[in-house]
Order: sequence, then structure tokens, then C-alpha cells
Amino acid sequence: MKKSKWGILFISPYLIIYVIFTALPIVISLYKSFFVNYWKGLEEVGPTFCGLENYVTLLTDKSIYTYLSNTAIMWILGFAPQIILSITLAAWFSNHRLGLKGIQFFKTVIYFPNLIIAASFASLFFSLFADTGPVNSFLMNVGILREPFHFFSNTWSARGLVAFMNCTMWFGNTTLLLLAGMLGIDPAIREAAEVDGASPWQVFTRITLPLIRPILLYVVITSLIGGIQMFDVPQILTKGTGDPNRSTMTILMYLNKHMFSKNYGVSGALSVILFLVTAVLSLLVFRVSFRTEERR
Repeated sequence: MKKSKWGILFISPYLIIYVIFTALPIVISLYKSFFVNYWKGLEEVGPTFCGLENYVTLLTDKSIYTYLSNTAIMWILGFAPQIILSITLAAWFSNHRLGLKGIQFFKTVIYFPNLIIAASFASLFFSLFADTGPVNSFLMNVGILREPFHFFSNTWSARGLVAFMNCTMWFGNTTLLLLAGMLGIDPAIREAAEVDGASPWQVFTRITLPLIRPILLYVVITSLIGGIQMFDVPQILTKGTGDPNRSTMTILMYLNKHMFSKNYGVSGALSVILFLVTAVLSLLVFRVSFRTEERR
């Protein structure tokens, strides 16, 4: 007990910050979700206890399912190439037989986009892919297009840009995580497999991937949470409208609109729903991973 007090002292700053900035807001959001509370002009309506009325209102509104599907589509479009690219780069960098040079330089370069704030990244892409931007100018100069392509007026091009930006911003971080896992594998295991006649593909699929399963699971879970919280890139890229036709409106942008209109009851209910969706999806990923491991 004499020693444990020092451990408690050292972690107390984190616990205090966590309680104030994470746990307490969750409890407040849950509490407010059971009340009708909004502003009508300069007059505040409520707070009036309404039970589960806010939840019923949200779940019977078809728009919430549209925004959830938008979020899922853009996350999948960004995460699929991100994980493939990251695994490929990590496998190359961790393979000493390839004799790659300047690995430290490339690891630094691919991590750079992660250091750029999303607001700057979205503003850059907004300028690049504008109707009069460099991308349209180049495509017309080489004869691919006769007139500017309206990237932000087409559903799939707008979604693709959001997904591409998220992939570009985060693939470096994912690569370094997977690379750390691959470098932690005992080389003797791979060498033994190669001596037994295993091909490089068999070594990768039967040894490397199963051994980095915990890190892959971590990457999927954190990316899933980040996808549900997708906000800044589509918010800036579409100026908060979610155009075209609300096809890039994410669920967090929808929550922000309720907060901006000071509809606190519905905002709290939506926050709780997002928390439950995140928890359920995370548990599903864990369950699928454990079932796959048991089959092996």
C-alpha cells in the first residue's frame, strides 16, 4: 500500500482530466437526452422531462439512417485502400532481404500528412479540385476533359474526395503501427517456414498476418471510431451543407446542426445513440476476430 500510493499519485492527473472532459460530458449528455430543451428565438423552451421521446423522434426520422449510411460508405471507401496500402508498405519496410535504402526517410515522409490539421487539408483539396482549380485545368490541357468537371456537385466524386483525404491523412500512422508489429516478429519463425518450403505469400498470410492480429484489431477499432466521428473534412469541404443532396452529410455533422441550433435534448439523445453504435460495432469486430482465431 505504501508503494501503490505513488502509482495513484502519478495517474491522478489523467484520471482527473478524464473525469472532467470525458466521463462528465457523457453523463451530462445522457441526462439532457431525457429532456426537451431548445431555444425559440430569444426564449428558452424547457428543460422539460420527456422520457424517451427524443430517442423515438430520432429513430423514426429516416434522415438519421441516410447520414449513417453516408458515414459508413465514406469510411469504407477510405479505410479499404488505407489498410491495403499500409500492410503493403509495412511488409516492404520490414523485409530486410529487399535491401531498401532510406527507410527512415520514407517513414518520416509518409507520416507527414498526419501532422497536417484536417482544416488545412480540406482547404487545399477544395482549391485543387475546384472548377477553376489545377486538377481541372490539367485535365482540360491534356485533352481528357472538354469542360471542367464539377467534383463537388457529383455524389460519388465528392464522397471519393472525402475518403481519399482521410486515407491520405491516416495511412502513414497505420503503416508505422503495422510495421512495429511486423518488426516484433522473431525472424527465426519466418526462416523456419522458408526452410520447410513455404512461399513468401504463405509466410505472409500464415505467419505475419496472424501474429500482428492484435495490432490489426486495434487499427480497425480506432479507424471505426474515427469514421463514426468523421466531421472536419466533409464539414469544410462542403461548407457544412453535406452537398450534393446531403450525400456527404455525416452523422456527426447532423449532430453539430442540432448543437448549433441549441436543441440540447435531441443532441444528447443522438450522442448516446452514437456511443451505443460505436460500442456494438466494436464488439462485433472483436467477436469476428476471436471466432476467426478459434477456427485456426
